[in-house]
Amino acid sequence: MRIAIIGAGIAGVTTAFELASEGHEVSVFERRGSVAAEGSFANSGLLAPGLALPLIAPAWPAPGGNFSWRMQQWKAARQPQAAARAEALHHLAVYSHARLQSLRRSLQLDFESAEGLLLLARTAREREAIAAGLERLQRLGLAAEELDTARCHAREPGLNEQTPLHAGIALKPAEIGNCRQLVHLLRVEAQRLGARWRFDTTVRAIEPGGQLVHEHAPMQALAGAVSNGRPQDAGDTLPAPLGPQQERFDAIVVCAGTEVGALLAPLGLKLPLRAITTHSLTAPLRQLEAHPDLGPRGALVDLQHDTTISRIGQRVRLVGRDESRLHKVLHDWFPGAIQSTQVQRWSGTHVQVADHLPLLGKTGIPGVWLHAAASDSGWSVALGAARVIADGLGGRGPEVDVAGLGVERFA
Repeated sequence: MRIAIIGAGIAGVTTAFELASEGHEVSVFERRGSVAAEGSFANSGLLAPGLALPLIAPAWPAPGGNFSWRMQQWKAARQPQAAARAEALHHLAVYSHARLQSLRRSLQLDFESAEGLLLLARTAREREAIAAGLERLQRLGLAAEELDTARCHAREPGLNEQTPLHAGIALKPAEIGNCRQLVHLLRVEAQRLGARWRFDTTVRAIEPGGQLVHEHAPMQALAGAVSNGRPQDAGDTLPAPLGPQQERFDAIVVCAGTEVGALLAPLGLKLPLRAITTHSLTAPLRQLEAHPDLGPRGALVDLQHDTTISRIGQRVRLVGRDESRLHKVLHDWFPGAIQSTQVQRWSGTHVQVADHLPLLGKTGIPGVWLHAAASDSGWSVALGAARVIADGLGGRGPEVDVAGLGVERFA
């Protein structure tokens, strides 16, 4: 089959790899000049099936900003099908993690990964708030081990002993990795299998039956994605004619992140999406012979500030929704751990549905499929979701039950 994929982030590139590995003729359209140039560029890199959904159920929203959105989240968590859908997402995340391990071995992928995830509860109240969520994970077969303060410090020797710490929760399986690096590695593998790349190309419209309109329209390169004045992936594998071009495919898979809604709305599929922005701070680890454990060894989540701290290679990265708190969280837990003169900041936007579930599978529009809107769990479910798409387009049933994760839940 001739298959078009829109978007070259973690969702699009994993989908391209899986489809190309089955012999399909794959073309990937990406509006930026490189893979992993937007939401997959500098995310937390946290691979944790246990955090595919929030551990704390939405509370009744207080009046104020984003009230309508928070009300949608509250209602979504209380739908009769919510538990079954959450279980389906969990199974997809576990399946995805297993797929990653398989590809890591077979392709010898090195993406600066390290095992270990510790949830940090500063107070007993924070620990109690996640109790129901942890019980759900344990019912699903995931390990959640509670650690006292001493064991937390033994696991992460660099933790600041002056910062109050009630308890830590070690989740398994969980690891940290460089999402952007993995995307680049899989791009190379997909291209080796025949996938073609249309960088700096924006898809203007999709039509039922597999036709799309695209235009070569270079956007300004993202900071950090330029080398010697040229985008890292400059030199597409196909020449780019000028002006809007129509092209027909047997199928189109939309993995376009923030553009999903705009592409599908003209076809009558209006999805309840909201754009969410996260911020990251990345800096080289400060290494002193007298203090070898200044930074984290793996990944940690500050529950109070909903911020992830991770060790990616020889760098430290913090990711959260509130940019102003990143430095505070770093100083609270790992003071002096980074080379502060070499800090790189990044902000990325992704789309999310109120129920925190992805949009996966058929759209109901002939020839159009979805692998999108996986929210904060996109990195954790991408490889499994890509395999589900490949099975579907190959006329096979998925190896994992993903009922309830498609657009049919909005019918």
